[in-house]
Amino acid sequence: MSTPTDIHIYTGQTPNGIKVTILLEELGLQYKEPWFLEINPNGRIPAMTDTLNGKQIRVFESGAMMQYIVDQYDKDHKVSYPFGTPEYYETNSWLMWQMGGLGPMQGQLNHFKRYAPEKIQYGINRYEGEVKRLYRTLDETLQKSSSGYLVGDRCTVADISCWGWVAMARSSGVDPQNYPALQAWVERMLKRPGVEKGRHVPTEHSYEKFQTMTEEEFEARAAANRTWILEGQKAESER
Repeated sequence: MSTPTDIHIYTGQTPNGIKVTILLEELGLQYKEPWFLEINPNGRIPAMTDTLNGKQIRVFESGAMMQYIVDQYDKDHKVSYPFGTPEYYETNSWLMWQMGGLGPMQGQLNHFKRYAPEKIQYGINRYEGEVKRLYRTLDETLQKSSSGYLVGDRCTVADISCWGWVAMARSSGVDPQNYPALQAWVERMLKRPGVEKGRHVPTEHSYEKFQTMTEEEFEARAAANRTWILEGQKAESER
């Protein structure tokens, strides 16, 4: 049975977008999905509003949103640990690791490999090498984990924050089979009802499709989106 909230989520089908909806589904929280309004001064999804102490507040940046949801709604620590415990700080470390490392590096790899108007091999090599290093970090950590998750004995926001990025490894040109513990973790996460439901918000998630696509198909898919992405960048630069 889901728990009523006043959360309004403004999101899209991206790794950063789905990690918040996965968390909401893992905790069984009700939420509404109006389209994005001006609640994020940075103008990017995801963002959310909620009611706190009788007043509507906004929360933006996916990591901050996850921390807020856990603080306010995960009182039983289903996907978190009590404040002040070693596991609490370890979980936050991995969340910040994803926000400052995995997400930005893989995002840049996607751009240079799929969307840049010209192939700049230095940029591709730079970010591909860094993404592979970050994947090795995850893989080696999971190899040592007795629970199969990043921190302690349970799935936490650390796992949820990383999953959407690793799930699109093949789209980024990275072979997940080179990281067996990490690939097993991806499949393990997929079996969780909250992950399965939350990953399809607001549109269908493409993990299964990615597993059979060829490099040519990934390039064609990127080409279909390249024009509006570059037009958006140009418009931003001219403001």
